[in-house]
Amino acid sequence: MTTSIERCGLSALSDMFNVAFCDVWGVLHNGERVHQSAVKALQNFRRSGAAVILVTNAPRPSNEIVTELLAMGVPQDAFDALVSSGEVTRDLIATYQGKTIYRLGPQSDDGLFDGIDVKFGPLDQADAIVCSDLEYGRTPEDYTSEIQDWKTRSLPFICANPDKFVEIGDQLIYCGGALADLYEEVGGDVIMAGKPFPPIYEKAAQLALQTRGIDLKDQKVIAIGDSARTDATGAAKIGAGFLFISGSIHAHELGELNAPDEAEIEKLLAPTGANSMGYSPFLEW
Repeated sequence: MTTSIERCGLSALSDMFNVAFCDVWGVLHNGERVHQSAVKALQNFRRSGAAVILVTNAPRPSNEIVTELLAMGVPQDAFDALVSSGEVTRDLIATYQGKTIYRLGPQSDDGLFDGIDVKFGPLDQADAIVCSDLEYGRTPEDYTSEIQDWKTRSLPFICANPDKFVEIGDQLIYCGGALADLYEEVGGDVIMAGKPFPPIYEKAAQLALQTRGIDLKDQKVIAIGDSARTDATGAAKIGAGFLFISGSIHAHELGELNAPDEAEIEKLLAPTGANSMGYSPFLEW
């Protein structure tokens, strides 16, 4: 079967785009190790004068994630700036200043609330739920009865991580987006600012302007990511080109890791409406 999508590296697209909005987890690293081919691709792209803005659905402030990446061995010259869904979510949390929040998520996400005057309290006193991620060891289905209680109380659900899954080594772990989906299915009010929603891309575009002087009207964006739901859909929403990284969370759906079924890739991406420029099992130059 002939398909229109082809394997390509970032070098094949470098003359067409001057800004990359690049996913982090699943593209730049897998939670345990850095993908060196991705580092080299981003370094080479920047050497052409282009901007690389890392755009991640991690539910923590951007500066924390930059520190973590540098500690993992990602060199500073591989990117210009980073924006996280956690950073954008802080703007949403700030609208509840002086009010009570029911919090879901690990203590490692405490930085999400730094400097914001909200109180944590029980569900019956809460004005909203803030979910940075699922509680340790729980699946979305474990929250079924609680979700009905949230709906009865008409509580808005602010989700700091729209991803459904994240790759940690060889495992796929549930994220906040999977729980948000279940709440939305019962008619709950879900609010998200990470990918694929516009606010996180608007911040990324401003960072490309600030760090590389590329005017908003002159930005030609290639979005790079491993998720159809967030990265491809987000690229479609902002009118960017899309480079799909097939060897991550969707790898098990696409056949052989280093030679995925291109027809299956097309079938996966078609519903997103993304302008797919190509794919690669791992980001490479």
